[in-house]
Amino acid sequence: MQDYQAPADLLRGRVILVTGAGQGLGRAAALAFARHGACVILLGRNVAKLEKVYDDIVAAGGPQPAIFPMDLAQATDADYAAMADAIGYQLTRLDGILHCAAAFEGLAPQHLETVDAWLRLFRVNAAAPAAINRACAPLLQASELGAVILVGETHGHTPAAYWGGFAVSKAALEAYFKVQADEWSAPAPRIHLLIPGPINSPQRMKTHPGETKTGLPQVEDLVPTLLYLIGPEGSAARSRIITPTP
Repeated sequence: MQDYQAPADLLRGRVILVTGAGQGLGRAAALAFARHGACVILLGRNVAKLEKVYDDIVAAGGPQPAIFPMDLAQATDADYAAMADAIGYQLTRLDGILHCAAAFEGLAPQHLETVDAWLRLFRVNAAAPAAINRACAPLLQASELGAVILVGETHGHTPAAYWGGFAVSKAALEAYFKVQADEWSAPAPRIHLLIPGPINSPQRMKTHPGETKTGLPQVEDLVPTLLYLIGPEGSAARSRIITPTP
């Protein structure tokens, strides 16, 4: 997957929603999806960052994207239903979702964590992806190639001290993935869980602020894998946990 060479028109005519599209992996993926012909829906809470990605896509000659501002820490079922209705009405289809949005409160021992912090983490990292998929399921089912990619995290897969609510919320995302994969039958929609490992991203800056990042994989290094999974060939990897190697 990491060496996948995507054809230039891989995603032509398709509509793909990317959460957390304003920065990091979400931004890199949105630009790549548009480069390969997709109309990308940019979802995030920072409108200025989304507008910058929008402008970059248009400047590169990609299909006109859409912006959907949303704070996943506050969103309700009604908000997700309204989003799905808007996508169906304005764009008439949805072929894929990439869930890159994530919340991180900081590394801390258990005795310093709070219920409010855990609830924010669970809402963004686990509840929001499930709710978005639920609201958008009819659109995804109507697409012959409907695909969902969840972005997990190493400490959700293998929890460790001081990762607290973040690790638990990402572990919950992995549990949700297994439930949803078991419920969604072939051919569509299909769902994947990607666990990137250490990459040079805004989140890594928060968790490892003193680390030298030059030796880390860049977010762009994951683009071939994302293109493979969101494209038609990714159906061969449905219901799999993907852990790219450096």
